[in-house]
Amino acid sequence: MLTRAQPFTRFLAIDWSGAAGERHKGIALAIADAGGGPPVLVESGAGWAREDVLALLRDSLPANTLVGMDLGISLPFADCGAFFPGFADSPPDAKALWAVVDGVCGTDPHLAATSFVDHPGFSPYFRRHGGREGAQFRCDGADHGRGRFRVTEHAQAAMGCKPYSNFNLVGAAQVGKSSLTGMRMLHRLGGVVPVWPIDPLPRSGSAIVEIYTSLAALEAQRSSNRSKIRDRAELNHALAELGSPPVPGTGPIDDHSSDALLAAAWLRKVAHEPGRWNPEGLTPEIARTEGWTFGAF
Repeated sequence: MLTRAQPFTRFLAIDWSGAAGERHKGIALAIADAGGGPPVLVESGAGWAREDVLALLRDSLPANTLVGMDLGISLPFADCGAFFPGFADSPPDAKALWAVVDGVCGTDPHLAATSFVDHPGFSPYFRRHGGREGAQFRCDGADHGRGRFRVTEHAQAAMGCKPYSNFNLVGAAQVGKSSLTGMRMLHRLGGVVPVWPIDPLPRSGSAIVEIYTSLAALEAQRSSNRSKIRDRAELNHALAELGSPPVPGTGPIDDHSSDALLAAAWLRKVAHEPGRWNPEGLTPEIARTEGWTFGAF
């Protein structure tokens, strides 16, 4: 349950990217103030680098900010009893997983995760480009074709979303690279900001949660097939559904920016609802190993 002694006063949504390179159009940040007003993009002149986001979270995050990051903070564990079943040194929990990913990728620049998915011990668990589906991608061969799911991803699917496995590295729906690069960032953050539910929700101060921007879109009365918004008029209609004032301007907007703006407004609307912090499927073991997506029931 939500037992905050001090309410969150700002809500920062981060649309993340696992793409190669230093700076990314796919990274967008937006912040909403608890006092009201429209959500606002946090600009970076040359485009955001993953290291920039790490520095912001570590060194200059405003007090009492709830940060929502659109990435997977862990990998499936409950379905097979391990992240990497059959691998002798499979990490026992999410924080150990972060350390392993960052350790293997220590020489990859810009918090990339190429070395991890190419590692002979871990690559059999991933679906990679060129039709390379690892022998362990499906966990005993029985799934829906989208790879192994965490418990929270099953909850997302039940809500009408179309999640993909964090072991999937292929196609527009791939989330694996963004998740792995995010794990490197979280490991290097070193606990400066707690990551719920792997860490307990602090009674005061800032916290990080995993978000799935499609959940924000669903609550703004958009279907999973219409979750991406590329027009400011459509964005402002969705914001109005969340009780938020409109953002200024007209015309096109990139979907990374609109995802971040909508998610920031959504976090502001729902973060103080106790039920959001106590989903039915979240057990202490799931929290420790797989984590959870904030807002998934």
